[in-house]
Amino acid sequence: MIDLRQLRETPEQVQACLSLRAGNYDIQPILNLDRQQRELEGKRSQLQARSNEIGKLVGQKMKSSVQPDDAEVQALRDEGNQIKAQLAELEPREKDLKEQIQAVLLTIPNLPSISTPIGKDEAENVELYRWGDEYIPTREGILPHWEIGEKLGILNFERATKIAQSRFVTLLGAGAALERALIQFMLDQHTQAGFTEVIPPLLANSQSMTASGQLPKFAEEAFKCDRDDLWLIPTSEVAINSLYRDEILMAEDLPLHYCAYTPCFRREAGSYGRDTRGLIRLHQFNKVEMFKFVHPDTSEQEHESLLKQAESILQALKLPYRVISLCTGDLGFAATKTYDLEVWIPSAGKYREISSCSNCTDFQARRSNIRFKAANKKGTQFVHTLNGSGLAVGRTMAALLENYQQPEGTVQIPDALQPYMRRNLL
Repeated sequence: MIDLRQLRETPEQVQACLSLRAGNYDIQPILNLDRQQRELEGKRSQLQARSNEIGKLVGQKMKSSVQPDDAEVQALRDEGNQIKAQLAELEPREKDLKEQIQAVLLTIPNLPSISTPIGKDEAENVELYRWGDEYIPTREGILPHWEIGEKLGILNFERATKIAQSRFVTLLGAGAALERALIQFMLDQHTQAGFTEVIPPLLANSQSMTASGQLPKFAEEAFKCDRDDLWLIPTSEVAINSLYRDEILMAEDLPLHYCAYTPCFRREAGSYGRDTRGLIRLHQFNKVEMFKFVHPDTSEQEHESLLKQAESILQALKLPYRVISLCTGDLGFAATKTYDLEVWIPSAGKYREISSCSNCTDFQARRSNIRFKAANKKGTQFVHTLNGSGLAVGRTMAALLENYQQPEGTVQIPDALQPYMRRNLL
């Protein structure tokens, strides 16, 4: 969440930054609640100080052999009882105001970076560069990935619908092998680059979902277990972010780089009619995620290196892509700056998102209470967190099935995957 002190001290600046985002965010209700809470806090502090003073005065008089029923002692005690009654009334009111402030703060997104392009929506995202134009297929007649996948017998959507519902897929034979090969290849690339692999729980409690920024905003997008306070994770970012929740790290241990393969689960609410066929928008999909806990001084360069690491997967697979800098109107809730990688999908004749690499600065860490301390300094600071898909596996498979499709109806296996697949054709 954003810093309440920053909001209080520079409200105009914060409101101006939020106005660049999609949606309407008004900070005045928080400021009103904060003012009320601080007024109550001040009054409570004064009353508490007077209560302490009365206690000392009564103690002094009793030590000087004043009788307990002395009129002055009794007056002090009466005043003390009145103060206790006032405190008993003020404390729950102050607690309620703090809870209201916290609840509203959880609905406010991160502030865009000054280097994030200003724009209203995705139409105003900024293309930075492209890679691999020479690998874009030039022949006509390339089948959509779901059609070639069904022809090859490696994707089956009908049987998945029988098992669950629409927007699921069953992978068969070489399709299952290709999915596993992609996952292992991506994990190998990331661990060789210094990331520590994690296999986290696939279920997360509400505190973890809130800490990462999924709740309360994206509750309708997530699958919840009705009998438990547990949610199927929409991304392993949720789980990794909470590895150190409510902990203080040492500055010399930073940065911490993690990667994880997990299935991910999303309702895709609001996406009806979009990408109803194929692997692009499923309720369950596999993803390899990268996540970093870093020192604030290095988060910008860590963001650039995160992007390069995601790019390295696409380059190794020789899949053409472009890099987009998301504008303020298309920025994710927790991010201050995001680069999207979009891979070329021949059947659509356009690039489609395959990875988002985001810098969340201290937004998630503040929600998660993850701080760090330098050995020779007093006090603590919030870490910065960054996340990026490395990559969305189903979308990578879709890109492979189309970009590597051969005229005779087969699909060539990229050189980088052949050692994992032990074959060169599907």
